[in-house]
Amino acid sequence: MAAWSSSPSLRHLLLLRPRLPLGPTCLAGSFARRHIHGHSRRRLLSSSASSSTLTHGQEASTHGDADGVVDVNPPRGTRDFPPEDMRLRTWLFDQFREVSRLMAFEEVDFPVLESEALFIRKAGEEITQQLYNFEDKGGRRVVLRPEITPSLARLVIKQGKSVSLPLKWFTIGQCWRYERMTRGRRREHYQWNMDIFGVPKVRAEAELLQAIVLLFQRLGITFSDVGIRVSSRKVLQAVLNMYSIPEHLFTEVCVIVDKLGKLTREEIEKELMSTGLSSEAVQGIIEVLSLKSLSKLEEVLGSDVEAVADLKKLFSFAEQYGYADWICFDASVVRGLAYYTGIVFEAFDREGKLRAICGGGRYDRLLSTFGSEDIPACGFGFGDAVIVELLKEKAVLPDMSRQIDDIVFPLDEVLEGPASSIASSLRKKGRAVDLVEDKRLKWVFKHAERINASRLILVGNSEWERGMVRVKILSTREEFEVKADELE
Repeated sequence: MAAWSSSPSLRHLLLLRPRLPLGPTCLAGSFARRHIHGHSRRRLLSSSASSSTLTHGQEASTHGDADGVVDVNPPRGTRDFPPEDMRLRTWLFDQFREVSRLMAFEEVDFPVLESEALFIRKAGEEITQQLYNFEDKGGRRVVLRPEITPSLARLVIKQGKSVSLPLKWFTIGQCWRYERMTRGRRREHYQWNMDIFGVPKVRAEAELLQAIVLLFQRLGITFSDVGIRVSSRKVLQAVLNMYSIPEHLFTEVCVIVDKLGKLTREEIEKELMSTGLSSEAVQGIIEVLSLKSLSKLEEVLGSDVEAVADLKKLFSFAEQYGYADWICFDASVVRGLAYYTGIVFEAFDREGKLRAICGGGRYDRLLSTFGSEDIPACGFGFGDAVIVELLKEKAVLPDMSRQIDDIVFPLDEVLEGPASSIASSLRKKGRAVDLVEDKRLKWVFKHAERINASRLILVGNSEWERGMVRVKILSTREEFEVKADELE
């Protein structure tokens, strides 16, 4: 309770406590949780005296001990979102949604828990080794989804003919992969997906690429910061056809060549040879996938090859959309997932400090792997973690300070009712209001600075007897009285 029984000296009190400067505060952290160090670590006491140890693979994390003390850190590779980090996440998701709206996409969602069978496709895919999978109490094999596209495909099949094509859907969902952690890579992350079903032509890929570029531009990222590598799975297919390599080896070869840039050329050659390819075929594959020029690719494969025609059309669209400076041809881009069938792409930071920012492509034959009729489709996934690292790297993160419109503060306990009424009225008018009680005026001023409040509304006895309140504009120190029912 404030230690003020009357308010004749209210103006005097305000003048004694000058307005503290309200400069913008820096973002304390991004999506990564704050570290808790040594003696300052907070410990929570559980109601049970028993202890338990949870392990996954070779890693163990102790979440309890014999004294019932609980480790307050989240599981390894996961994150908490305290208020400052949640503000950043909300802002980023708002950008995802706004770009999707501009591109005329509709939002959908799916359960995080899915059937394991939805994600067990082709042997050799890295993702199948990274599943958080288990058997539920009903004996069903389930998984925390590692990606979103199969869930999307399931919903498209479920909707059937009740929806008309083309479908333009987006979602923002959490994904889980048990993998080695690096900068921008965690075991859980949120992912923005945009997908188009029912458009067989390259126009669909051109639209998706514009969405990605629009997002970068809204975030303050330029084409000097980021590029988008583009190729086609059909390039690799054409090379395999040149060497009469059996169709069943295509997926396995894709998984191997997707490691270009991660493994040495010698290691890639060795893995390709292990599939039974001839030395001549291996050298041919690597030479073509090393090409960075679309004209050079055309010289090797010929202009009548479908892959070349698709890519030339896409680059023509890029000129028309105005994002040609953002994209470049790179034959080594194949993407690691087995279901891609055509054009593939991934965004990268030009300094090479981060892993791929986003990636996607065409997957015209995914639905048939689930026993349904295929529909032409393409899409991309864009994770939250890498883009935040890039925004930090480029120093373009927005100010994520808390913003409050008004603080309402009764100077006497008997005025708590009127203060509640004022706060309620302002909130109904759309203003963010923090109602503060039982504090000293000095604390209230400091609190106003912490939360970047715009106004301080003081409810004092003498003013309230006249139906008035005192308003202090915190940025200018201007003070005035106003009728309580005329507050806006």
